Amino acid sequence: MRFAGASAILRTIRTPTTSDRRRLVYTTEKLVCARCGWPSNDCRCSTPEAETAAARTGRVTAKLRVEKRRSGKIVTVVEGLSSSVRAADLESLLREWKRTCGTGGTLNEGTIELQGDQRERLRPAMAGKGWTVKG
Repeated sequence: MRFAGASAILRTIRTPTTSDRRRLVYTTEKLVCARCGWPSNDCRCSTPEAETAAARTGRVTAKLRVEKRRSGKIVTVVEGLSSSVRAADLESLLREWKRTCGTGGTLNEGTIELQGDQRERLRPAMAGKGWTVKG
C-alpha cells in the first residue's frame, strides 16, 4: 500500500536553478592588498602605527627572558614595553612577532609571551625597530 501524501511531497522538492548552482559557497582566494601584496587582513602597509608609536615615545628598552613552566614548556617573555608602547600597539606587535616566529603567544599584563625559545628570532625584529634589547 502506498502513502497517499508521497506524490505531494515529491512535487514540492525543487531542482536547483542555475543561479543556485553559481552561488559561491567556499573559496580559497583572499583579498590581496594592492600595495604590499599581502592578504588584506594581514596587510603590512596598514600597520606602521606600531613602529611610529615606538619612535615617538623615544628610547624603548625591551627585556627578553625565557621561563620554564610547570608542564616543562618553555616560554619567551618580552617585558618593559608597557611603559613606552600603548596597549593597542602591544596587540599589533604580538600579531607581528607571532607571524615572524611562526608560533603562538599571548599578551599578559603588559608582557608579551611567545611559545618556545624565540630570543634569536626576536632580537633582529626589535633591533630593526631601533629598540635596545636586554637579555
